[in-house]
Amino acid sequence: MTDGLAADTPRLTLRVDLGGGRALGPGKVRLLEAIAETGSITKAGQALGMSYRRAWLLVDDMNTCFRDVVIATRPGGVHGGGANLTPFGEKLVESYRAIEAEAMDASRRHLSDLEAALKGSAAARPTTSIKRPLTTSPHRKPARRSE
Repeated sequence: MTDGLAADTPRLTLRVDLGGGRALGPGKVRLLEAIAETGSITKAGQALGMSYRRAWLLVDDMNTCFRDVVIATRPGGVHGGGANLTPFGEKLVESYRAIEAEAMDASRRHLSDLEAALKGSAAARPTTSIKRPLTTSPHRKPARRSE
């Protein structure tokens, strides 16, 4: 999910394991979205920094994984080829994004807690050190260091 979060901000990454060693995750879904946007496996792969072969293998995996095809392709030639999401492919992206959004909503508080616990986090509490007292008692002065 591209949500503009900083690289060091905790975020949920969702992968749906489909059995048989197959899965649907953010990379495949981004590829499907890029194909929908560009109308081309080649252009979608380039936009995501992957080779045509890698993009094609991912598309082929998705097309053979489900009962219905996810991407329909048109052969190249004089008029050029192309690719587009099938109605099932569109529904697959929509379902994945809905699952992802619900999971993010459910985990938002816990992710905030994790972020607050990170070193260097603006929300983090000051760290304690054995070099300084945790609290000073009004009746007791902190020990002096000899230099």
